[in-house]
Amino acid sequence: MRILVCNDDGIDAPGLGVLAQAARMLASEVFVVAPARKWTAASHQLSFDRDLTLARRDVREYICSGAPADCVVAAMTLLFADGNKPDLVLAGVNDKLNVAEDIAYSGTMAIAREATFWDVPAIGFSRDATAAADAGVAAIGRIAGLLWERRQDWRADGCWLSVNLPPVLPAALAEAHLGHDKLGSASAIVARSADVTTFRLVRGRPESSSPGDERAIVASGRVSVLRHGWRNGTLVGAPALDAWNRALR
Repeated sequence: MRILVCNDDGIDAPGLGVLAQAARMLASEVFVVAPARKWTAASHQLSFDRDLTLARRDVREYICSGAPADCVVAAMTLLFADGNKPDLVLAGVNDKLNVAEDIAYSGTMAIAREATFWDVPAIGFSRDATAAADAGVAAIGRIAGLLWERRQDWRADGCWLSVNLPPVLPAALAEAHLGHDKLGSASAIVARSADVTTFRLVRGRPESSSPGDERAIVASGRVSVLRHGWRNGTLVGAPALDAWNRALR
């Protein structure tokens, strides 16, 4: 089995080492490709129109100068250019929970989403930074192994899993629903003139939660599991489209 491990916290992030160790419990070939630095709210950007580097640091371990999603593209187009793609992509372990609107902002989720673009199943792991950096390697390996073995239960075109871990492992798994907890929901004014306002986005979020969402499940001491997908657009339906066309006549 071949596994690709990437993250958005950078090549030296403790969570990356934890996930790589867990991956080695499952696979004989574990490749690590991670960005040179930490990326915050990088989302799914790709670095076009500039040179990137992929530098080998150790056996099957590489540093990419680009964004988190670039790491997946670099692996697929350079390391696995012969078509022998990984069986599974693991992202993380992110140093904070990925909940609610993070589905759009998170580089960890972008890694998993990018993997599905290459038709490779993917799981993103996240955990609050208050947990010990090296805690739970065996438990994470067991979770990843179980989800791989039972991939027929969750794998679908364009879908991946987001797994948020509680501080204490092992723990039971529970399916979550997507919450609302908007990151970057305030601005701080730095300077203001008649025509120009200089401001900074304020880090943090309200930490709001509702019963059964990812944050609530982790707070209960369980592992939150949520399947995401990018091919989940819904049609507005023929009646609405007919009405729009009538309005345009």
